[in-house]
Amino acid sequence: MATEKSRKTLMIGYKLRQFKLRLQGIIYSGRKYYCPLCNKFYRKFLDGGEDHAVLRRLKVIGAGRRPNMVCPGCHSTDRDRLLHTFLCNNNSVSFPKVSMLHIAPEPALYKWIKKQYHSNPANYTAGVKYHEGFYYDLDINLIDITSLPYDDETFGLVMANHVLEHIKDESKALSEIFRVLKPDGKAILQVPWSPLLDETIEEMKPMSEKEREEYFGQHDHVRLYGRDFVERLTRAGFVVRSYALNELDADQDYLNCIAVNADELVFLASKQAKQ
Repeated sequence: MATEKSRKTLMIGYKLRQFKLRLQGIIYSGRKYYCPLCNKFYRKFLDGGEDHAVLRRLKVIGAGRRPNMVCPGCHSTDRDRLLHTFLCNNNSVSFPKVSMLHIAPEPALYKWIKKQYHSNPANYTAGVKYHEGFYYDLDINLIDITSLPYDDETFGLVMANHVLEHIKDESKALSEIFRVLKPDGKAILQVPWSPLLDETIEEMKPMSEKEREEYFGQHDHVRLYGRDFVERLTRAGFVVRSYALNELDADQDYLNCIAVNADELVFLASKQAKQ
């Protein structure tokens, strides 16, 4: 009974959140900014992101307080809209043919991707470790990235957008992603990282939430990545290529209109088939 009651509470909270976003979208409607995930125009996007000294000092990309970060109608972030742009403008991803695992799926991006798989819904799997308040849809699977419940070589694409910085056993998580990828499969692995750090800094002993904010920029992060991020992925067996916005076939006026973070790279890690 307690479980069913909790589920009903989550469902009510989730529906109330959706109602709030619809109302907020109406309030902010306009023509200046466009959100491709909810396909609507707004007079402004909302500011968002954490505001901690370490993020400013180390010029962390993909984190920090940012203007025009959040869509008022669907709550997509600049990071979500960046990945939408990449998925629409890079021929390495083909919906709905590719089998995809989406880890900790961002609600707006999840809804958009799910629509791309309407003709082949079995090819899209989304999972999260636990339901975070009213953030995730209740039909999303509960999974652990360090122990994925899928067979070897199941997916052609895995996407984990700002997930790895939360995972204590990073090597196990990367090993699991590599394991479930098909030969020649690809993983989009985004993290906050500092171009001023030669090496990633990690939690070496148990820290309080305040200490994590001070060292990593968020209370539930256990590391802050540096320029060695690609090397860490390479050690896990991946062949990595990073994409900048100017490498994508997207019009600059469009990019300005959807308000993406121009400094954030997209990291595409490939599992090359054995010769």
